[in-house]
Amino acid sequence: MIRLAFPLVLMLLIGCASPTPNLFTLAPVAGEVRPGGPKVVQLRQIGLAKYLDRPQIVRSTDDYRVMLGNNERWGEPLGAMLSRVLVENLTQRLPGTVVFGEGGAITAEPNAIVEVDVQRLDTDQSGAVVLVAQAARRGGVTRAVRLSVQPASSDTAGEIGAMSIAVGQLADAIAGMLR
Repeated sequence: MIRLAFPLVLMLLIGCASPTPNLFTLAPVAGEVRPGGPKVVQLRQIGLAKYLDRPQIVRSTDDYRVMLGNNERWGEPLGAMLSRVLVENLTQRLPGTVVFGEGGAITAEPNAIVEVDVQRLDTDQSGAVVLVAQAARRGGVTRAVRLSVQPASSDTAGEIGAMSIAVGQLADAIAGMLR
């Protein structure tokens, strides 16, 4: 009886195994170079809407439902990834400016502190990626940002590419605030 039960249990365990998830990451996108920024900029930890703060990629929030990607996950926590990519984007846009993230190993006395709160980063009913955020230069300008980018394709890679472009456009807005 035990000999018969063991193969059945083994088959059940194999059948229940989930496939390896597809992991995605945002990538820096080059933008307009804007000399004349502060010497040192600290990017505070990114505020992130709680519905986005999950390993799964949020595809859409239309019709009052959160739709998640099927077995599609971020390669790192989204808040940390947004911070890393924004630091890279801002460094490219602001030559002569050292930009570092609050959560990293580098600390320095900043000449400017930037705070960002991301309230939306998903697709709308038309399939466009929508990024809604607030950005502030501490002691200075605060700006609401709403961006929409049409993906090159309707698959997840196309959507992540459009998200990367939207984050690059957010970096453009922040670079403008820092000059």
